Amino acid sequence: MTDELTTAFLRVLDPTDNSTGGGSASAIAGGMAAALVAMVARLSVNGAGGEPDDYYLPIAQAGAALKHALMACADEDAQSFDAVMAGYRLPKTTDAEKAARTAAIRAAMAHATRVPLRNAELCTEVLALVSRLEGRANPRALSDLQSAGYLARAGLLGCLANVDINLPGVKDEAAAAEIRTRAAALRPQAKENHAQDPAV
Repeated sequence: MTDELTTAFLRVLDPTDNSTGGGSASAIAGGMAAALVAMVARLSVNGAGGEPDDYYLPIAQAGAALKHALMACADEDAQSFDAVMAGYRLPKTTDAEKAARTAAIRAAMAHATRVPLRNAELCTEVLALVSRLEGRANPRALSDLQSAGYLARAGLLGCLANVDINLPGVKDEAAAAEIRTRAAALRPQAKENHAQDPAV
């Protein structure tokens, strides 16, 4: 990982860092899920999964791309929160300063809401790849595929939770409505798309 992504990951792991939390952690969960999907797809070639190699190779490539996207977005989530905090630290002595501060906070909040929304959408793409491998992957990698499904679902739910908590700060009603609609469309996928659970 790049230094920036390593920094974001370490910030999530630091319990004393109050500036990076669920949004970045959820994106990282989605990124780990995507990496597992790519691994399982690679382990399923040469007849190990029952399908021709050209079935698995695009899944492996898509999983790798989603891993990079989600890990980068984990850092972006941290930066978006930093921008919100920077907005609140702006001076508010004069009317002009107050107006500029309000505008900065609103812009930062809108961005901080769209980042986890985009990450949630990426997590649904990971879940879709998991579904494509269900019943068609190398049986020896079943637990890895299951773990990918659990992590992607956790990432999706965590990202949506961050959207929900940031949404009241989006004061543009049209933007808020758009974000709310897109988030609502993702919620059923958190319940329906998952790797096969082991028998209980």
